[in-house]
Amino acid sequence: MRVDPYVIEAGRGPAVVLLHAFPLNASMWSAQREALSGSYRVICPDQRGFGGTQLGHDIEDPRLDDVADDVVAMLDSRKVGTFVLGGLSMGGYVAMALLRRHPDRVSGLVLADTKATADPPEAAASRLRIAEAVVEAGNSALLLDEVLPKLIGATTKERRPMVQGRVKALVERAPAYAVSWAQRAMAARPDSLETLQGIDVPALVIRGDEDELSSEADTQAMADALPNSTVVTIPKSGHLTAVETPEEFSAALLEFLATL
Repeated sequence: MRVDPYVIEAGRGPAVVLLHAFPLNASMWSAQREALSGSYRVICPDQRGFGGTQLGHDIEDPRLDDVADDVVAMLDSRKVGTFVLGGLSMGGYVAMALLRRHPDRVSGLVLADTKATADPPEAAASRLRIAEAVVEAGNSALLLDEVLPKLIGATTKERRPMVQGRVKALVERAPAYAVSWAQRAMAARPDSLETLQGIDVPALVIRGDEDELSSEADTQAMADALPNSTVVTIPKSGHLTAVETPEEFSAALLEFLATL
């Protein structure tokens, strides 16, 4: 069953769709909306269960393909044809699902702090354990110990207390059932390297050099798979580059968009 996402939108011009990280919501893109909205129509949906979007009733078979279809249906309702697609972390996984299902809609691609490979067995098992634990607890407090420390880089922990506090607040607000659904969906996602090999549009691959969740090898594998890609490494930033180093992230995004 399709879910109608809550959307934060700003600006006019060519459409740029930005998909948020787990377990945050579309508010993480506030700096990018401000930076891009003078020249672009920036569309930031909350994914299933996060922010203002309902989880839906069909929660037994979580699939990121369904989130991708939610996004495309939402864009259809807004009369958006082709668009530049960007995703960070889980948003990157959803972006790759969208590429599998609706490749003709994407005119440019941005993948940030994510990976195209499927979870190895131990990582998938960890996701499933967390998915069960948060539902049993009835809250997402577990994420503060198991997920939050790896979301932000060492420099942010040392020098950017307001950013760390903002991310912590977003993690704390993540609903348990949305966290469980997303963890199970991510654990079940397929390898997407072959999908990227078939995408002949300009692509930007971004990674923070302090990212503990997506490695330099993961980034390079995506860049190698994409026929027309550019890699940008943002120094002193961890997994949430768009939030930790928003000016640098937005500058890289604007430079890329100017080439399209």
